[in-house]
Amino acid sequence: MLRQADWYLDALTLEYLERDFYQQGLQNYTQEMFVAAGFPDPFYTNLQTIAADEKTHVSFLSTALGSAATKELQYSFGVTTPRDFVTLSSVLEGVGVSAYLGAAGSIMNKTYLEAAGSILSVEARHSAYIRSSLGNSPVNSPFETPLDFNQVYSLAAPFISDASNSAKLPFMAFPMLMASTMAVKTGDAITFTNGYANAKMFDSAITDSTPVYAVFFNGLNKMPMMVEAVGNDYMVDHVPEGIMGATYIMLGTSDTMFTDEQFLAGPAVVEVTCVD
Repeated sequence: MLRQADWYLDALTLEYLERDFYQQGLQNYTQEMFVAAGFPDPFYTNLQTIAADEKTHVSFLSTALGSAATKELQYSFGVTTPRDFVTLSSVLEGVGVSAYLGAAGSIMNKTYLEAAGSILSVEARHSAYIRSSLGNSPVNSPFETPLDFNQVYSLAAPFISDASNSAKLPFMAFPMLMASTMAVKTGDAITFTNGYANAKMFDSAITDSTPVYAVFFNGLNKMPMMVEAVGNDYMVDHVPEGIMGATYIMLGTSDTMFTDEQFLAGPAVVEVTCVD
């Protein structure tokens, strides 16, 4: 059973990650390197502002948690170019928005709710700016996509290089789910590399004949599509219509119940565009 204050722990884990991500990026890439990669001034200055925001969020959440605050984990992001950095920035900022939105439904304390809403709106501005800088629409859809605590932690977990302090967190990470490509169009097939192997590892009762669904989370919509086991992979034959922008995908065993009890792996993150 999660406590009311546990959203602070989830948020602090994500804010630690975002703060370190921007600190590393600003140390590794110069203003000139961002300009050469197609991000002209004042992009670098704006990144510095975003980095300062994330640092402030960490300070605020750490102070609010007091002695209950977890120690900072160690992170590794694997980006090698300024464009890779900005692309991952877009993903992380989108996850930040979804994390605070998903937590809102479980926050009963008015003070906590106001704090979550205040940070959420700033993360949304970050996300819109980074998406626009990449040439994507700054707005995904009329509604943002909420994610729950375990889904958010699952997205953060692959970047944790030292998890020695994570035992204190009351969250679970699902097995990683990797789409064959991040940029897809409606109607495209998607292969989830090692999706079947990871799902079977998570639930040994899964076989290649077990009905499993790729559940597309986009805005307030959840769209299940049956997947097929192909070797160690799962494949969905097409991205459903009615989806646009950043989309999360979970593998699950139900096409009507979309809770952590039914999920096997994920979320994967894809950017969906409509067919011309």
